[in-house]
Amino acid sequence: MTEPAKTLLEASFNPKIKSYLLWYGVLMCIVMIFTIPFIPLWLIFASYFVNKYFERLHCELTTRSLKFNKGYIFRTEKTIPLDKIQDLTFKEGPLLKAFGLSILQIETAGSSASASADLSLIGIVNASQFRDKVLDQRDLVTENTSSSSAPSSDNSENVLEVLKDIRASLERIEKSK
Repeated sequence: MTEPAKTLLEASFNPKIKSYLLWYGVLMCIVMIFTIPFIPLWLIFASYFVNKYFERLHCELTTRSLKFNKGYIFRTEKTIPLDKIQDLTFKEGPLLKAFGLSILQIETAGSSASASADLSLIGIVNASQFRDKVLDQRDLVTENTSSSSAPSSDNSENVLEVLKDIRASLERIEKSK
């Protein structure tokens, strides 16, 4: 029986995410020219929802997985097993740089190349250190699973005997035809 996963590290998020999300919304309103009149409404009502969104941001690294929660109206809860993580990438744009933020994208095995990342984490404080810890833990998990799944010599001898019996049976079947 496996032991429950222990929390190794909890990520903290930069409060500048709130300002970034507000200005990102304003920028999108400007880009879609017909929504410019809604900018004052956006600035009034969005601050409440952005604050609630920020309060619900949570990410933790456990001994076996990466767990993430976000959202106020549309809640998302995601658990990614560490042995499925293929790549962790930093992404920055002009607006993100202006706020001193970056996006940490997590791609897993089985995700298509054309699809977006499986998980995008905006504004983690000390994101490079968090990425390094995730990669270190992933390496530990994959080393343990590969060493525990290696066949023992007794088991491989039994498999070899079974395969020899199967080969002998197939040869007898072919001779009887």
